[in-house]
Amino acid sequence: MSRLRVNAFSISIDGYGAGPDQDLDNPLGVGGNALHTWVLGTRTFQKLHADFAGALIGDQAPRGGVDDDFVARGFENVGAWILGRNMFGPIRGPWTDEAWKGWWGQNPPYHVPVFVLTHHARAPITMEGGTTFHFVTDGIHAALERAKEAASGKDVRVGGGVATIRQYLTAGLIDEMHLAISPVLLGRGEHLLTGIDTVSLGYTCSEHVSTDHATHIVLAK
Repeated sequence: MSRLRVNAFSISIDGYGAGPDQDLDNPLGVGGNALHTWVLGTRTFQKLHADFAGALIGDQAPRGGVDDDFVARGFENVGAWILGRNMFGPIRGPWTDEAWKGWWGQNPPYHVPVFVLTHHARAPITMEGGTTFHFVTDGIHAALERAKEAASGKDVRVGGGVATIRQYLTAGLIDEMHLAISPVLLGRGEHLLTGIDTVSLGYTCSEHVSTDHATHIVLAK
């Protein structure tokens, strides 16, 4: 049975999933890049994004272990993704420039259909490696229905950002959520869990483990 999952979503010690003042130069907000330091050196991330990872960490040897296990798990049995518009790109409002095709270049890491939540219609974009971006204008439930159909029994992964995860979480639609708490304080930005009663929604902590780079928490129903 298809599940809705969040995997390897990084938050700060004080609960922020993105820093303040997000823009093209700071897509994760000011200070937000530090949330993801734990993932950059992992074997799985370097395999998926060798050029990008190399530019950030140099020739550091890929790291296995617990952090890498969590990253790898995030790609297992995934048949479709759902993204908020900010996760697709920095453009706001109508699609005045359709040259933008996402942050990851011609061969994004998804390799399955991706459903992007937006208020503005746009034709699907087919990329290399099996990724096709579909733009959904009629809300989170419609996106989930289409994603599950495309996944053909496999799971659907919500990639973020914070606002998108909060919508699905508040609706009780997320079956499992893996959070990686980075040893970083942001002070302000987009807070993931403020005002959400996870206990009343039926979530419990099913797994927790710490490494030198992050504390991994899995919430499940």
